[in-house]
Amino acid sequence: MSNNKRMTTRIVVLMLVWHAGAAGVAAAPATFRVDYYHTGNDKEEIFSLDRIVVEPLPWAGNPAQPIDATNRGKYFFEVSDVASGRVIYSRGFSSIYGEWESTAEAKTLNRTFSESLRFPAPDGPVRIVVKKRDAKNVFRDQWTVTIDPADKFVERGVRPRDAGALIKVHESGDPAQKLDLLILSDGYTAAERGKFERDARRLAAVLLATSPFKERERDINVWGLCPAAAESGVSRPSQRIYRRPPAGATYDAFDSERYVLTFENKAFRDLVANAPYDVVEILVNSATYGGGGIFGLYSTVAADSVWAPYIFVHEFGHHIAALADEYYTSDVAYLPAADRVEPWEPNVTALLDPAVLKWRDLVRPGTPLPTLWPKDEFEQYTKDVQQKRREIRAQNRPERDMDALFREEQKRDTTVLNTGALAGVVGAFEGANYEARGFYRPQADCIMFTRDEVPFCAVCRRAIETILDLYSR
Repeated sequence: MSNNKRMTTRIVVLMLVWHAGAAGVAAAPATFRVDYYHTGNDKEEIFSLDRIVVEPLPWAGNPAQPIDATNRGKYFFEVSDVASGRVIYSRGFSSIYGEWESTAEAKTLNRTFSESLRFPAPDGPVRIVVKKRDAKNVFRDQWTVTIDPADKFVERGVRPRDAGALIKVHESGDPAQKLDLLILSDGYTAAERGKFERDARRLAAVLLATSPFKERERDINVWGLCPAAAESGVSRPSQRIYRRPPAGATYDAFDSERYVLTFENKAFRDLVANAPYDVVEILVNSATYGGGGIFGLYSTVAADSVWAPYIFVHEFGHHIAALADEYYTSDVAYLPAADRVEPWEPNVTALLDPAVLKWRDLVRPGTPLPTLWPKDEFEQYTKDVQQKRREIRAQNRPERDMDALFREEQKRDTTVLNTGALAGVVGAFEGANYEARGFYRPQADCIMFTRDEVPFCAVCRRAIETILDLYSR
């Protein structure tokens, strides 16, 4: 059987399985995708339409929750019916461009990134409005485009890039009623497909053993795709290693050595179109510590790193629920914010008014705000660790030396942050969002703060459950 016929057969089988037993229920609409270019610098940005694609699989999103009221993301898009003006779909999201514009590079040159919006196919012409948060974190219109689904230039019936057979990692039911997590390989050769499947199942099990995913596993499907790479591994420019894996993943994003992203949006989208998905995790075939996560786009993890379980869960927290990083002592590429405004992320605060703290209902009466913790001791030790990290990198020492340093740091952090009267207490602990002063996190410790063997804090768990409800209720 030819590759074309095998691909068509897989798609047809998927469609039949999804809708089996659904007599009397309207068929799921097709999946529309608008690819566009996002260009600019730290002062201005331009959006330009690239192409409109009807993906090969029907819309797998939750038909009962077309409108997003979670107030997450740096950007937000609405799809409105032109005839009536009614908003028929909306979602918050963040983007690579949205991160890049806060780097020093954005002050010196323009760059262009490919991005996409996906939504259920409309019945008639629609107006798409992309909004962005202003300096006060209020959404303002940035780009408007009108599209007609009947337009002859809408791409239909295009066979997606071959990504291999769909792997059922954890199946709970109809994709339209579940959060669909797709685990996509990058840098795995055809001969390493078995390794990918083992990696995917291992890390999916870690996620599903972590609260609140553990309690909600019946609301989650996990799928796998393994497009064959020509050679094993992905690019790592800081080590002069270059590859062209199917999804384009690379270390050194924004010149941050451990940050793994793909800048090949259209290649990525054409691969994941082979599966139902709401969220995507890219498994990178590498043992070097690394990963990344962007809300509404994807998260990444180096599958063979000894820290892969932590990285997978931490970065997935960014991707699924727009959780902010709560750490503040590591080197990052982003420049500090000029003004102290209340962050939109659900798990950090500027504490401008303790009386209206966004997680006030979880704070035990009598807990002081701000909440004291052994901050000076933590910062001094972490400063020493950062210096040792720089020395290990500069000397090009083996990865095991960095892992040993991380294990030493983990052991100390667990002791310092999880003992005493306030251990596990919800409050407002200064130091978060990459800054030592002026931003606060909900608990002394959390998987968004350290590599400790601790779960998501109470605030992060609630933030994740809100998104799970959006896709599965």
